[in-house]
Amino acid sequence: MARRALTTTATVLTTTAALLLTACGGGDDKQDDIKGADTGSTSPSASASASQASGIKRPDIKLPGEFQLTFDGWTSGDAVEQAVLDDAKEQLRAGYAAIIADEPDGGDALAFYDTASGLSQDRQWIKTYTSKNLTVFGKLPAYDPEFTLLGDKKTRAVVSYCTDESKAYTRNRATKEVQGNPAGTDPKVFYTVTLAKNADGVWQNVSTRGKRGGC
Repeated sequence: MARRALTTTATVLTTTAALLLTACGGGDDKQDDIKGADTGSTSPSASASASQASGIKRPDIKLPGEFQLTFDGWTSGDAVEQAVLDDAKEQLRAGYAAIIADEPDGGDALAFYDTASGLSQDRQWIKTYTSKNLTVFGKLPAYDPEFTLLGDKKTRAVVSYCTDESKAYTRNRATKEVQGNPAGTDPKVFYTVTLAKNADGVWQNVSTRGKRGGC
């Protein structure tokens, strides 16, 4: 139930599928996409956009209270770095919002934060849940972000971070069956995300790679 990644475009999608397939009895657990699950309150948590570029109308992304996707240490005194971190956070929130809303195509918010290749990957990741009628709940912290500017140091960047799936789960919408990672599976996954700044000033996801146990 995590987010796994392959190389290049397939990276994001494969990573996502890995955890989910492992939890359901298939796939490998070396690369994984994000997961989350646990029953709790249903009060929505609003999208955080405090330091994002002004003048850009951004999607309002809401997640239910039973899925707590948190970001520890995702702050910086550098304005460019903070803008990249903010958009990377919102892209991840948009992906999980699509899973929870049962939107296999990702919805408008994910399209806003993804390039064409990134959206193609993420749709594959999301469908590893929606095709099995699964949603996610629980607590999924994303922590220890690291930031690097690439090329001209103005339009491309890489953000890496870890997630801990110890308290994140999937739930079948029809049967209500809950699953987590199989016993003995490392709950921590290391992600590397490549982003590109578009003409509107939004840092969009180009690709994602994930490695279970890489934290």
